[in-house]
Amino acid sequence: MQLRIENVSHDYGPLPVLSDINFTIGEGEIVCVIGPSGCGKSTLLRMLGGLEKPTRGQILEVGKPPEGSLNPLTYVFQDFALLPWRSVHGNISLVLEGHGLSKTDIDTRIKDVLERTRLSDFESAIPKQLSGGMKQRVAIARALAVDPAVLLMDEPLSALDSQTRELLMADLIGLWERERFAACYITHNLNEAVRLGHRVVVLSRRPGKVREIVEIDMPLEDRDMTDPRIAKLQQDLWDMMREEALDADRELTT
Repeated sequence: MQLRIENVSHDYGPLPVLSDINFTIGEGEIVCVIGPSGCGKSTLLRMLGGLEKPTRGQILEVGKPPEGSLNPLTYVFQDFALLPWRSVHGNISLVLEGHGLSKTDIDTRIKDVLERTRLSDFESAIPKQLSGGMKQRVAIARALAVDPAVLLMDEPLSALDSQTRELLMADLIGLWERERFAACYITHNLNEAVRLGHRVVVLSRRPGKVREIVEIDMPLEDRDMTDPRIAKLQQDLWDMMREEALDADRELTT
């Protein structure tokens, strides 16, 4: 299944937030969206998931979700969004309840995603016993349990320290190699964008417009962050954003 964003604009009352956004998230493709603070990245993600409707334009689901998909579009949030009184197993089972699955089917799905995210030994743990990285692995496992067509990821690593972020980026690449899921990945972190994105959509200041869509023609699994080509790409992205990022920062702090 593909997601097509066609001529999408959005206003909050008199305030224009997004303007004439066009791009496609293809099957098995990770599209990273970057831009200055306040440019509408999270608003765009909410519209992709159907939590808000665009003021103008449309978002189309083209094709069929994977066989067995319970929810074609699934979020992974920055703050993990785990229920503190439920175990790891219980937090994952939450998204499977109400779909008419048998207990055996639910347990099978949970066992599978626990294995894929290396959480099998922590099935009975509750969130307060887990590190930040482990909590985000649970959130990713929960999202994968419904076999989504597209993961909608809202700065999922921004609350983590740099070492944990590196480990989870490697985990995400490993999961993608196995499943080839599609994702829209919102981030402020240019390192994450060039490490994880097949394409990077660069938005302007509010109202956010597509300034450029950058193709990264290197296999995810082969990207070496010390490669001069990666460093140049990251610098090029920052050069596109620098002035508007400074303007946005001044706007937010004055």
